[in-house]
Amino acid sequence: MIDKKIQEALNAQINAEFYSSYLYLSMSAHFEANDLKGMAKWMIAQAQEEITHGMKMYNFVLERGGNVTLAPIEGPRTHWDSPVEVFENAYQHEQHVTSLINGLVDLAIKRKDHATKNFLDWFVDEQVEEEATASGIVQQLKLIGDNGYGILMLDRELGQRIFTPPPAGE
Repeated sequence: MIDKKIQEALNAQINAEFYSSYLYLSMSAHFEANDLKGMAKWMIAQAQEEITHGMKMYNFVLERGGNVTLAPIEGPRTHWDSPVEVFENAYQHEQHVTSLINGLVDLAIKRKDHATKNFLDWFVDEQVEEEATASGIVQQLKLIGDNGYGILMLDRELGQRIFTPPPAGE
């Protein structure tokens, strides 16, 4: 049976993961409205990834005999002034999610919940990748500046991303 404090914290994280998906969907809609279809597609893939993260936690809580309690999801921001501002916001958001995951790991260690600590290790690794990717795109956009050709080239590159769910059990 899952520890009640761990269950509450994981339920809050499930909500945070689903909020992340909403945020990335909002970013995708923003890019679509500004004819940056590749960036929009990249954000759709990111939104799908966040749903997968939330469902991974959802299933873990249930497998441990706990209860999943879904809370309302706050509406995300809907407008940004530039592509770099969107990706800076995405990077800041991923840093926030990393802090939430680290807090969950700290709680699992404090409560001596080895199964949850082991489960969360995957998310710790995932957040390293998430932050590095977002930061890298921000740096590219800063190098590009206001160069429309550069933005279009990056848009095409980002549009090549395809969401691939992780293998079962991962």
